[in-house]
Amino acid sequence: MPKLVAYKDMNPRAKAVVDGIARARSIKPDEINNVWKALARHPDVMERFADELKMAMGPGKLDPLTKELVYLAVSIANQCDYCIASHTAMAAKKGMTGEMHEEFMAVVLAAQKGNKIASAYRVPVDAAFEEN
Repeated sequence: MPKLVAYKDMNPRAKAVVDGIARARSIKPDEINNVWKALARHPDVMERFADELKMAMGPGKLDPLTKELVYLAVSIANQCDYCIASHTAMAAKKGMTGEMHEEFMAVVLAAQKGNKIASAYRVPVDAAFEEN
């Protein structure tokens, strides 16, 4: 299991990343998620991931809840328990209701089954779906 670094023990580069995330989430830096506490031991990776995540999850054409649901769907497909838990919580904070979660899960599970069927039967892609 990775060693988690408490905020008070982080080096200045890691603290800078955590400070930015804490400001964006309106939380105290020492309340940061465990993934950041684990990454604090690797500031280069931490900074790159934080920048990529900030760009991907920041303002754009997709609304914040849709972005969380996409992240959650990928986390389910990749079987990442940590990300499933954290992004379910974040989606709820961004407006996902229990009913929405139930419908979302039905779509994700149907998509997983559809993917497995298409892969198992080696179904060729229809010409209409090919890029021009």
